[in-house]
Amino acid sequence: MIRFRYHGKARIPPHWHPVDEHLTVLDGTFRIGMGERGEESTATTLSAGAYAFVPAKMAHYAWTDGDTTVQVHGIGPFVINYVNPADDPSKGGRK
Repeated sequence: MIRFRYHGKARIPPHWHPVDEHLTVLDGTFRIGMGERGEESTATTLSAGAYAFVPAKMAHYAWTDGDTTVQVHGIGPFVINYVNPADDPSKGGRK
């Protein structure tokens, strides 16, 4: 289990995980979409208390426009594989 706390606007570029992801919005509003292009117009808005399931290897993206806390749980290891390697902040990519 891991919690992500976003302050203000945050963008999570298209990525995928090798394991299923169970996501619960604890506070705020979280927008999530499926696919490799990051099209905000096709995303789903999740409010506090909402749950989403993202199957293993499904490319997805997300963003917040205000303070938001999201809890993710599943069976690890939890790895983030960016569709575009240039988006990976751990390798000097976009932040």
